[in-house]
Amino acid sequence: MSKPQKSNTKTKSADDLFGAPESKGRAPLKVAARSGGSAEDGYTAADIEVLEGLEPVRKRPGMYIGGTDEKALHHLFAEVIDNSMDEALAGHATFIEVELTADGFLTVTDNGRGIPVDPHPKFPKKSALEVIMCMLHSGGKFGSKAYETSGGLHGVGVSVVNALSSRLEVEVARSQKLYRMTFERGIPKGKLEELGKINNRRGTRTRFKPDTDIFGAKAAFKPQRLFKMTRSKAYLFGGVEIRWRCDQELLKGVEDVPPEATFHFPGGLKDYLTAAIHADTLVHQDIFSGKSGRSGSHGACEWAVAWTADADGFLSSYTNTVPTPDGGTHESGLRSALLRGLKDHAERAGQGKRAASITSEDVMVGAAVMLSVFVREPEFQGQTKDRLATAEAQRIVEQAMKDPFDHWLSGNPNQANRLLDFVIDRAEERLRRRQEKETARKSAGKKLRLPGKLTDCSNAGTEGSELFIVEGDSAGGTAKQARNRETQAILPLRGKILNVASAGKDKLTANAQIADLVLALGCGTLTHYREEDLRYSRIIIMTDADVDGAHIASLLITFFYRQMQPLIDQGHLYLAVPPLYKLTHGTKTVYARDDIHKDELIKAEFHANAKVEIGRFKGLGEMNPTQLKETTMDPATRTLLRVKLLTEDREGTADSVERLMGTKAEARFAFISDKAEFASDDLLDV
Repeated sequence: MSKPQKSNTKTKSADDLFGAPESKGRAPLKVAARSGGSAEDGYTAADIEVLEGLEPVRKRPGMYIGGTDEKALHHLFAEVIDNSMDEALAGHATFIEVELTADGFLTVTDNGRGIPVDPHPKFPKKSALEVIMCMLHSGGKFGSKAYETSGGLHGVGVSVVNALSSRLEVEVARSQKLYRMTFERGIPKGKLEELGKINNRRGTRTRFKPDTDIFGAKAAFKPQRLFKMTRSKAYLFGGVEIRWRCDQELLKGVEDVPPEATFHFPGGLKDYLTAAIHADTLVHQDIFSGKSGRSGSHGACEWAVAWTADADGFLSSYTNTVPTPDGGTHESGLRSALLRGLKDHAERAGQGKRAASITSEDVMVGAAVMLSVFVREPEFQGQTKDRLATAEAQRIVEQAMKDPFDHWLSGNPNQANRLLDFVIDRAEERLRRRQEKETARKSAGKKLRLPGKLTDCSNAGTEGSELFIVEGDSAGGTAKQARNRETQAILPLRGKILNVASAGKDKLTANAQIADLVLALGCGTLTHYREEDLRYSRIIIMTDADVDGAHIASLLITFFYRQMQPLIDQGHLYLAVPPLYKLTHGTKTVYARDDIHKDELIKAEFHANAKVEIGRFKGLGEMNPTQLKETTMDPATRTLLRVKLLTEDREGTADSVERLMGTKAEARFAFISDKAEFASDDLLDV
């Protein structure tokens, strides 16, 4: 970190900043000082709301579970089962039971130590159970004595579940006694009950039902989702047995979910990955898997990796058995370990130069990965723990995997060389595509770097880039100022483009505007069309909102239909919808695309007697850049019409184009004569 520079700015007093009353040449700033609110300003102490207990959770559930949708609803189950998993990881529980019943209640039971029920030292009138269930940021996971690692929200999770449940019941079997306490919407419905002695049971049972006031009247757990979440927990810790039960009534029409099942996977993540890729062809013979440290202990890591030749890869990571779908530092450690290991093997095999260009992204192409880490007091981004931010996790994973990966590669040179060749091929393909794209863009830029020609975007990739085809240099100049330079390119065309449906091959070849357009797109025409070489994801025809503009648009559509039909089929061709009128009254301004829209807006947006100033745009060049951007080019506010072909009548479409745009003028005359009664002076239907 660079040293802070000394500031030459002198410290200013309040008088310097606001002006002393005796200062000459400027009026003093008057500031009214108050010690509190007054009835005059309408803002008093009575307006300050204090939320107590679990009220903040019910008031703003999204702050604690990310929302109130189906994902957030099932997050309640994750919080409860994570507490039971923490008991298993700490070595105090050997099984967990999950049961979903027809009444909508979900029950999670473990045979761990059971939540403490004795009076809490700071709140002697409350049991520890009540404190844990009713107070945020309470629990046994803040220190490192009760749990070395944990996946729960450190006392937030189960209290949040309590707050967002219409009813929650907790039973604790501890010290050969059974206790029970019931809550409704986070509020205790009585004191902790002692139900008597019990000899053959220990642990915690939590039974709860989500509150429909929070999640909606139709809120209910999905058996398929719960089943998948339950099974994944068993894969993540091979030492635990998880038993699943679901009411038959809830499984009607649900596939692949049995009413009862028992999960126990001694092989852990390797078992999971084997099942996930059972039908895929592997680049190598064996799955690279292993673990370091004891599951549940600080600094432990488990992984399983395989490279598939015929399927897309995936990376599923977990921290203390909690899924991290957005990745994080532990995934960075895995990528670094795999990249370094492959490069080291390449050096040993005499292929260091070939492997010099590979990156971690090349290594991850086709890789199917399961990764699980255990760290003390993990730091996450976001309350729902979607991304791990603990810096130490990267070091833990990288150190844990480095030597085992080296041994795995050196132990079977044949499969290691196949994997290295596979990754190098991916790197060379990436570099080749990038070079082809850069060459195509440079060549187009050289040919079209002329006044009024292509003004390219800075985005080097096709994804997200757009080419606006505009009529005339005036509109082109405005569009260049209104565009997003990163993603939007501008190609002005002078006058009406050649009608390719009626022009001969010689005219088509000699036409400079068509040559510029084909070169800018880079994908070729007719049988030489190549989708992978198309330089923009959207081609947008942006012409004036008048008859001439519609004529130019029809000529361009005809060109794309005849010369680049796959471009239309793939959904790349669009029409912009610029306004024809600007309607202003006072400070209010709206834009209308045609006469009908103008009349609708005058009635809908302005008072009946308002004198609306109506301005008509003669062309896009008359609009200033801000207006063009706001109405026609900004993805957030614009309207685009996608050009599509009627797939059910391809021959009919071809006949229509030939009749209206082809060489036979008599066919067009017949069409106009037949449709004359439907035409009007001020409306053109394109």
